[in-house]
Amino acid sequence: MKIVKIFITLMLLFCGALAVNAKDAPLLADKIEYMNLDWWKKFEDENLNNYMQFAYENNRDLKIATASTKQAQQVVKLSFSDQLPQLGISAQIGREFTGATTRFGDLIIPDYSQSRFLLPLTMTYEADIWGENYLKTKSVKQRLEMIKQDERASYIFITTSLASNYYNLIKADKLIKNQQSLVDLQTEAVKLYEKKYEGGLCSINDVLFEKQLLTMFKEELNTLKEKQDVLENQLKVILGDRNITEISRSAFDTVKLPELPLDIQSEAIQNRPDLIKSEYYIKKLGIDVRVARRDFLPKFLVFGQVGFNAYQLSDVFGKHTFLSNAGVMPSLDLFTGGRKMAMLRYKKYEYQKALQIYEKTILTSLQEVNDALVSAKTARKNLDSSKERYTLEQNKFELADKKFDIGASSAVDLIKAQESLLLSEKSMVSYTVDAIISAINVYKSVGGVDYMQFQEAI
Repeated sequence: MKIVKIFITLMLLFCGALAVNAKDAPLLADKIEYMNLDWWKKFEDENLNNYMQFAYENNRDLKIATASTKQAQQVVKLSFSDQLPQLGISAQIGREFTGATTRFGDLIIPDYSQSRFLLPLTMTYEADIWGENYLKTKSVKQRLEMIKQDERASYIFITTSLASNYYNLIKADKLIKNQQSLVDLQTEAVKLYEKKYEGGLCSINDVLFEKQLLTMFKEELNTLKEKQDVLENQLKVILGDRNITEISRSAFDTVKLPELPLDIQSEAIQNRPDLIKSEYYIKKLGIDVRVARRDFLPKFLVFGQVGFNAYQLSDVFGKHTFLSNAGVMPSLDLFTGGRKMAMLRYKKYEYQKALQIYEKTILTSLQEVNDALVSAKTARKNLDSSKERYTLEQNKFELADKKFDIGASSAVDLIKAQESLLLSEKSMVSYTVDAIISAINVYKSVGGVDYMQFQEAI
């Protein structure tokens, strides 16, 4: 019995040591943080910073991405469990009935029936001589890294979407205020033209044209209000809280334009999650090819069993009921219909495809970075031009105001000059927010990092 106890103790210690190794395996943290709030602080908008933090904690897509990463961690543990021995108890209690006389040479055993109580501790272990199971676990870990990049991509997408919607909402607020002023001015202009028509100073076509212009301003005002409601609803979804009733935002006059680089080095794409994911995909398939090759080699199953076997319940733990066996069972597939060779070739072709995907991802990444940077530069140029035009309209309005004060122009002329100033301001407001969003798109294209580290500011 001492030998049995020593054998069981050694087996349990062996399994316990492997279990410790499984626990210490290099896995990702349960919660992966991708908070890059420092970059968003450059906008100097406290509402935006608060909403970023709120979205990180409550956005449903981010919670789904985090759950997917945690699932992948458990898949790694499942794969690692195949490298460990399997230990269990498979007890058996039954009644045996013989239906015919049994002979062992000259020994004759007549019909009989008896009870049997079997209590074995069974251990099976596939000796990973070729490292195949280890490579399978390593492949699963690469898959985990790929899912980690998917989660990171989700964080980048949510943050940039939130910021873009937030600034579009600020733009909508300003444009609605601007458009309401246009409607009020045009309403006054229609009244003045009606009086002029009554006095015979203008034609009916002039009155109808001004009324038509008023309806156009009202239609645009309704469209802006609709867009404002849509943006608010979208932000509530991004924030992930159905109980939010109001979206706080800053005034347009307080928005700050972020810095833009003169150019961006190609190294910036190294931070993109899709490129990093492609790299892990290549590594994974390289491991899968090695696994497919080692599948041709023989496998060795080590098994052992210790326990008790008795024919009466009272004798289960008696002196002569000990049961033990151990052995090694090698196996080699001689013919599988070409399945293993087909799998090896499949993995090789998949590896070649992954290399092409990687090269295409590089090209696509460079294109997106360049496109985003060109768009940002164009938005800045349009903004500068709109500011110049707005300044000119301000000068024209000041002249019209002076002419009105001295009686050199009518109230209608002053209203039209003010409307032109408001229309010019609308363009400046739109280009300002477009410039901010274009900078956000550059941030997104380089993988959610500060793009200024790749070039000096203009």
